Formats: sequence, C-alpha cells, structure tokens
Amino acid sequence: MNFCSDNTTSTSPEIMAALAAANEAPNLMPYGNDPVTEGLTARFNDLFEREVAVFPVATGTGANVLGLATLVPPYGAIYCHEMSHIATDECGAPELFTGGAKLVDLPGDDGKLYAAELDAVISRAGAGVVHHVQPAAISITQQSEAGTVYTPDEIGAIGDVARKHDLVFHMDGARFANALVASNASPAEMTWKAGLDVLAFGATKNGALAAEAVVFFDPAKASEFGFRRKRGGHLFSKMRFLSAQLDAYLTGELWLRNARHANDMAARLAEGLRDTAGVAFLYPVQGNEIFVKVPGAVADGLEADGFLFYRWIDETDPTLRLVTTWSTDPAHVDAFVASAVRHAGK
Repeated sequence: MNFCSDNTTSTSPEIMAALAAANEAPNLMPYGNDPVTEGLTARFNDLFEREVAVFPVATGTGANVLGLATLVPPYGAIYCHEMSHIATDECGAPELFTGGAKLVDLPGDDGKLYAAELDAVISRAGAGVVHHVQPAAISITQQSEAGTVYTPDEIGAIGDVARKHDLVFHMDGARFANALVASNASPAEMTWKAGLDVLAFGATKNGALAAEAVVFFDPAKASEFGFRRKRGGHLFSKMRFLSAQLDAYLTGELWLRNARHANDMAARLAEGLRDTAGVAFLYPVQGNEIFVKVPGAVADGLEADGFLFYRWIDETDPTLRLVTTWSTDPAHVDAFVASAVRHAGK
C-alpha cells in the first residue's frame, strides 16, 4: 500500500507487450534508425497538431537538461519555481549540461509561477549589461511539484512574457498527462499554442518502464539536439526499446486512461480525508499528488498499519506527500482513509 511516488509502480501491460514485440523483431538498425523510432515523429505530429521534432531519452532529468542545453547559453538565466525539479532534484545537471547557466528560482503560490511576477523580475534583471547573467529561459513544471495544474491561459500569459523578453519557454512535463486530464485541454492548447518552445514529455511516472521524449515545437530549433543527446549519453544503440514504449503509451489513449485513473484515485483519497480531524491540505488537489498535514499520531498509525508515504515536512504534526498512480488499487485508498479516520479518533 505504497503512496510514496508514481515511480514505484509497475509497467503497464500494454507497454510490456510492446517491448516483447520489439524484442521479437531481429536485426533492426540501431541508434533510432528503426521503423518504430522513425514513426514517432508522425505520432507526435498528430498528437500536437503540427510538425514537431521528437527525441526519445530514458530519464526525466535527461529530457529536461538536454532540452534546455540546446536552447540556453552558458551565460543565461533560467527562471523556475523554487520547488521545481530542475532546481531541487537534478544534482546540478541543468548547470552542467548548459555549461554554466544560472537557475533563478522564484517563489509562487501553489507551486506555480505567474506572469506578472515573472515580467517584473525579468524586466529588472539587467538584460544587455555585461556584468549580469542574461535572461534566457523560463521553465515551468506541469503538473507542478505541489500537484497543482497550470491552466492554458496561465501558460499563455507566461508565454507572452517569454516572447516579450525573447526568452525560451520550457516545460518539465513529467506528469504532463495528469495535467492534461485535469484541465480538459488539448496537447496543442497546453503547449505551442500557449507559446511553448520545448517540452520534456513524461511517460515513466505514468506506466512506462523507462521512456521520456524531448519535443521541439519548431524543428529548426532542434538542429544541435542530436549531438547533445549523444554527448550526454542518451543516444541508445537499441533505441527501438525506448520508442516502443512511447508508441504503446500513445496507442489507444493509454497515457490518458492511466493518468485519469491516477487523478481519480487522488480525488477519492482527498475526499475521504477532507473531514478527518486534524487534517489540513496545503494545496488544491488537482492531479495525482496530495500534500496534507496530519497529527503525528495519525502518521505513526498509518505507518504501523503498513502504509508507505513520504513525510515531506517531518514535524510534530508532519506534512505527508501522497501520490496515486495508474495502478493504485481503490481498496488501498479506502483502507488508507479508514486507517487515518481511526487513528484521528484516538
């Protein structure tokens, strides 16, 4: 009964079947010159309703930092939320792969950046002044690290700021599917129509074994990405095994079904906890992550009952991060709620 992370889950059966099928195809050309990888461009073109350049990689960090490094100079500033994965959980990889670009991490309610505050910060950043790091990119996380979701209008407003200051606009989409389901937007509305330049398109957290994609919405801007991917160790010789996962992920809207189940389980969990004594939510529950403050005795009791979760802020009354997934069992959600209610009653 594990609510620690969506990285704990097994792989969707449809994706495992696609990997098995790819394994039965002998003697396919390496380094992305196989039919499955070559077909991904058409799949993503259809998905985003325009011509894109798409590159499979194996990790979310790889997708983020290679996408940013392709478009951001070493003297550039990347504006991001202070909770963002690139700022807190990538061990300096963005700085390394960009050759020294500076992350400027900013506060923002509910884990999100907002256009007006961004515009104000960038306007006084010293663009053109040789003594200052130069504004180069804005990066947002969708869904955010607080489990909240940017609306297309919010993304579009940030896109307007990026265009105003001639900046790259990047999205860490590790949970892009969860955000899409929550917003009822189309992939196009959530990305290039709102001004996005490059997307780290996540799949691993939502049912893939290990597969992400970097998507450029202007293929001309991807001209050097292939070299950076090779130099960064993400040009897989047997690329078909990454591509087969992405192909199966998109087939029959598996990615949206998986995300919808994860979101539904989070909503079910939040509803069950909402009236429990001593429980307080830190952020709106919009995707598949919940941040909730509980009495210490409740957290201890839940652990004693066999539930796994992270104590995100470990105080006398800790804040728990609870993450639901494509494979979360509704019975486990109901058991968690029952346990929390029981221990709160004590």
